[in-house]
Amino acid sequence: MKVGILAGGLGSRLSEETEVRPKPMVEIGDMPILWHIMKIYAHYGINDFCVALGYKGDYIKRWFREYHRMSGSMTINTRSGEVRPYSDSGLPNWNVDLVETGMSAGTGGRIKKLAPWLGNETFMMTWGDGLADIDINKLLEFHKSHGKLATMTAVRPPARYGHLEMDGDQITDFSEKPQIGEGWVNGAFFVLEPGVHEYIEHNEEMFEQGPLTKLAKDGQLMAYRHKSFWQCMDTMREKQILLDYWASDAPPWKLWKD
Repeated sequence: MKVGILAGGLGSRLSEETEVRPKPMVEIGDMPILWHIMKIYAHYGINDFCVALGYKGDYIKRWFREYHRMSGSMTINTRSGEVRPYSDSGLPNWNVDLVETGMSAGTGGRIKKLAPWLGNETFMMTWGDGLADIDINKLLEFHKSHGKLATMTAVRPPARYGHLEMDGDQITDFSEKPQIGEGWVNGAFFVLEPGVHEYIEHNEEMFEQGPLTKLAKDGQLMAYRHKSFWQCMDTMREKQILLDYWASDAPPWKLWKD
């Protein structure tokens, strides 16, 4: 199974950081938040990724190239310039498709442009700026149990995000308007069927608006309720929250062992 990660947005609310790099490359500790997201999936044996590029996509390409070239032990011949890396580098065994999806694409457009890379099978999708201690195996099990086109991970952060109306585990309405009280909201970490692409009408469309709303109205959008840790990184304050967690003895999303 492949995981799509959207990494092409401007990240304007993190402008102190994103003037020089795309938001998914903002570091938590000494590694980009994108790496942390991929480590969560890899902990459950999912190592095949499609990253949707847009704003400063060349930065992400260079980082992955250097990640391979500069990690671990190596021998360099100073006369010939030959570099010989060694297999004990400890790098994860990931396949990463870095897919150009354009500067103007909305989140829906980026997802649709990943379709040829994701194949005609169930796939996972998330944003490149959110971390969670989510059990991916249980998420997949839930998705397979209901037979609908889409599963969204629903979370309960502080009350400043959009709101989900639900009947049991089925999402009946989806709104990005700020909620009045604390409730369940879109936490990404989706599981999707290829039929979802038919709900995306144009390149600039935001997945969080038309497509998810239509899926909800058609009874095709289900909620996996994640009651534990989830945190996005939209602002410098939220970046600091994640940095503080990472500096602690047990960052909640760090499911893997070093």
